[in-house]
Amino acid sequence: MLAGCDQGGSEKGGVRKAEVGYVPASPQRQGDPRKGYEALLNRSVVTCGLPYAAYVEMRGSEADPGPQFPGRVGRNAELPYMLTSRIAPSGVEIVTSNCLACHAATIEGQLVMGLGNAFLDMTVDPLIGVETAGAFVKDSPAAAEWRRWADRVAAIADYMMTDTVGVNSGRNLTLAPMAHRDPETLAWSDTPLIEPPPKVPLPLSVPPWWNMGKKHALFYNGEGRGDHVRYMILASAICTDSLEEVAEIDAWFVDVRAYLASLRPPKYPFAIDRGLADQGYAVFQDICKGCHGSYGEEARYPNRVVSLGKVKTDPEVARRGFSDADRFLEWLGRSFYGELSRAAPALGYVAPPLDGVWATAPYLHNGSVPTLAALLDSRLRPDFWRFDREGDDQPAYDESRVGWAYRALDEGKSGAMSWDERNRIYDTGLTGYANQGHTFGDDLTDPERSALLEYLKTL
Repeated sequence: MLAGCDQGGSEKGGVRKAEVGYVPASPQRQGDPRKGYEALLNRSVVTCGLPYAAYVEMRGSEADPGPQFPGRVGRNAELPYMLTSRIAPSGVEIVTSNCLACHAATIEGQLVMGLGNAFLDMTVDPLIGVETAGAFVKDSPAAAEWRRWADRVAAIADYMMTDTVGVNSGRNLTLAPMAHRDPETLAWSDTPLIEPPPKVPLPLSVPPWWNMGKKHALFYNGEGRGDHVRYMILASAICTDSLEEVAEIDAWFVDVRAYLASLRPPKYPFAIDRGLADQGYAVFQDICKGCHGSYGEEARYPNRVVSLGKVKTDPEVARRGFSDADRFLEWLGRSFYGELSRAAPALGYVAPPLDGVWATAPYLHNGSVPTLAALLDSRLRPDFWRFDREGDDQPAYDESRVGWAYRALDEGKSGAMSWDERNRIYDTGLTGYANQGHTFGDDLTDPERSALLEYLKTL
């Protein structure tokens, strides 16, 4: 089971790519974590959006913004944490989305920075909301700002809608805007300059930010090499139209990356059987340490890409990283973003650090396994399931199985009676949604598995 971490080749082809195995470190620019926290809460790499006056008319001036992180200032303190206010060069105040829409979430009533949002709904056509908002835009400068935002969303909307509530289309949200930009000037083209990504995005589970300080490469296939910041700000390609504008974002995002590298995971909020966890430590050292590293005083993270042939999880994300790589690799290499970073996709997946793993359900890169118990015993994995919740309420946390409460279903999406029901069903028969592989816990005894599960709560 452990030998696979450093073995396995990659397919041959005409694009640059990485071998599986160890990922070497790259130098990162040093920033100020305190300034990074402030910037993360009060700035956004997405620089177009809805005029504030229209936002107020739609939402109402007295609307409750909901839970907040300390440090939101000015107008931002009045907005939900995933929205940011800024003054556009035209002088119009706009409201735009920020990183926290995907990278913050609540668990047991606590808003947690850096926790991937497992319940974000990206199944809805975003143009519906954009066009609805347009009816509230009054004056010409505001209308021009709204039109710029609406045109950008229209260009990428078909590439960002997922098939299931909770999974993320982050990969397409990066690639689709790239297809519309001149890589050297960042000038926008209404028609694509290179072939965009496939319209049906593969499902991704948003990884936690608090592992940033340990990882040598970004993304599940380890493709994000070199300077992390240049790769992380690729989301700015949705709206950023000049080299000067993206250089300004790059300057303050160095501090954001420094803050993310300083993040620590939340502590498990329930009781832990320490004696059982100690037994689980021995099991972990036996079957998990080689790929996922060690923790505590002996902390060490291997930074390894495990080959598809060894991990055997759904291969589509890694494979598409190769099939789409040629044109997007070339684009990145010619752009501002690629001056300090580079793409090196591998035919495998990075075995991630497990800090705070108890909080990061559902599991695997596509979010196909709802609990840690099912991750450690593939026989428990449902073929079809949905979160067990009422309406949009967050499901209860399952302490015994370690993950979110879910309901196993007899049928997949084909058995749904409505679109809303269909979109809430996780169907492992769909392309990219399989829950196979990572069977390294299957040969454990039930007591060993229980002990390992208890130990994982302590990380």
